[in-house]
Amino acid sequence: MQLDEFIEGFEEDEAAQRRRLAAEKSYAITDHLEDVERQFEAAVQGDSLFGSTAPEIFVGRSGYPNVSTGLLSPVDTDAAAAGFATSGDWYQEGLGIEDVLQRRTGMVNSTQTTPVSAVSSGGGRGGGGVHDVWNGFVGVQREVAIADHPVDVEVGLDGTPEMDVSFDDVGTPTGPRAHATGADLAENPHVPRPVEKTLSDDDWRAEGAMAYLYRRGFDVYDINTILSAGALGQASERSLVPTRWSITAVDDTVGQYVRGTLRNADTIDKPELWYNEYMGNRYWVVLAPGRWEFELVEMKAPQSVWNPRPETGYYMSSAHEGYEGRTAYVEETAGAYYAARLGVLEHLQERDKQAKCLVLREITDDYWAPVGVWQVREGVRNAFDGEPGTAQSFRETLTAIADQLPVTLGQLRRKSELVAGLQSQLSDF
Repeated sequence: MQLDEFIEGFEEDEAAQRRRLAAEKSYAITDHLEDVERQFEAAVQGDSLFGSTAPEIFVGRSGYPNVSTGLLSPVDTDAAAAGFATSGDWYQEGLGIEDVLQRRTGMVNSTQTTPVSAVSSGGGRGGGGVHDVWNGFVGVQREVAIADHPVDVEVGLDGTPEMDVSFDDVGTPTGPRAHATGADLAENPHVPRPVEKTLSDDDWRAEGAMAYLYRRGFDVYDINTILSAGALGQASERSLVPTRWSITAVDDTVGQYVRGTLRNADTIDKPELWYNEYMGNRYWVVLAPGRWEFELVEMKAPQSVWNPRPETGYYMSSAHEGYEGRTAYVEETAGAYYAARLGVLEHLQERDKQAKCLVLREITDDYWAPVGVWQVREGVRNAFDGEPGTAQSFRETLTAIADQLPVTLGQLRRKSELVAGLQSQLSDF
């Protein structure tokens, strides 16, 4: 498809239109929290939340190495628990910010303060060593993490939950929090064989185990939960991993694995432009012939939660890597960098191609509450649906989309290494 025709069709994408309509739904989150509180009071029997199904776990980072570990369970015991766990399915369902907040605030985070080394001593699950802890609250949490479906649990609670919402730019929001005195399984979880294999191998480094699970069809959402519960890696190194850290670690590790499979791949033939928008984020993905290179440039709207000083105009941040990848953590764009990179690499792996890639992310003021980098990952993954716009050069592609961007090409050149490399050819900069 010619580039001008592609750009004219930005607003014609039916799936994007459905997502925009979903985003227009209005939910009063405060009213919803009041409903959750009433449901919680009805669900609690004595001092226990019985029959609650835990689809997910949470490990905090505050106070590290003594962290808050939690089981996330829908207060509505009749709800389909699987739909409450962070997943790429949320994109396909067209969830907006309000929908995500409603789901997440509908779960109680039953927590205990635990040292991250708690998985390094105690009883075994059956054949494991002293590092292999599967009893007590942490043990139940690990069983939930490695199961292939939500698990019924009985959680002992001390007091009523704190009815608030915790936001994180990397992790998904969490809702009401209550102190757990203990937890017991109400059923025997089913653990997939590949997970059992990684658990039983005490000498398997976490990076290799993650790549193995990914090759066996586990998405990064599943792998992140297993890693966070301290159920991956060599015996001496297994520990609880704060959810925020595990999300980025899995995106980075899996991304490096996928990049390694493309080292000898041919490059694409000509520049391509792909586009998507989701939850007030707009993504332009530019692929160009050449060996692997990647850059994410974020453009954050004034008066948004990301850029509260309107006098500064759009705030820009970026991060870049060459063919050999990065050796240092990305500071400016944080977890969004690794999530976006993974989405691009997965697309290239499907084609058995490599390319230079520039992802431009505009964060508009419609993105009014952070819901986690999962939406960046899915926004980029799904940008590759359909057909791209094609051009004769990287320069032609950038010039064509210039009117669509909230910043000038000059501003982009000053922030982007990939664009700056073309400055001698771009007199209009």
